[in-house]
Amino acid sequence: MRLYTYFRSSASYRVRIALAVKGVAYESVPVNLRGRGGEQRTREYLERNPQGFVPALEAGAAVLSQSLAIIEYLEETRPAPPLLPPGALERAQVRALALHIGCDIHPLNNLRVLEYLRGPLGQPDAAVKAWYAHWIAVGLEALEARAKRHSTAGRFLFGDNLSLADLCLVPQMYNAVRYNCDLAPYPTLLGIDRHLTAQAPFQAARPEVQPDYVP
Repeated sequence: MRLYTYFRSSASYRVRIALAVKGVAYESVPVNLRGRGGEQRTREYLERNPQGFVPALEAGAAVLSQSLAIIEYLEETRPAPPLLPPGALERAQVRALALHIGCDIHPLNNLRVLEYLRGPLGQPDAAVKAWYAHWIAVGLEALEARAKRHSTAGRFLFGDNLSLADLCLVPQMYNAVRYNCDLAPYPTLLGIDRHLTAQAPFQAARPEVQPDYVP
């Protein structure tokens, strides 16, 4: 397998964690989202993934895109250890938590949105940071409430086992810290994040140990 990734991409980060959890060996192929106008916009990369997003996972002759779809593929082809609980209701609840992050928080604050705010819309850096902090606060406030409802012992977002939702949480918290967002109002999420980031798969996936990492 080959993973087209960028060290700071939240979506790539999720997939790296999943690959580490599942013990899947892969080749990391960095795609620089910033350098030389963004390698994700080159013809070569767009032929691989027409959206021009990372991650993309080459699995044999197929190329998979969209991080949650990639993780679901890994879950179906390598079911141990599981990232989804056995019951249909519980699986839906875990997916809802993951989608809360992947579809409602992350898209408002990803690189292309921030670049559009700074570029065509001409917003100053202070306004862009205010945008980021606002939508992080809106998203994490609701997620904190859901975590209090679903987490058993404050170690995982759902129940007391690792799930797809946790793979989405850690990269989002990483970026919130990077943008100096106030996370004090979310003690449950902070506790879960501390527990998860100490685990080996999360350590292996963190941006600082990726081959394309730049401080």
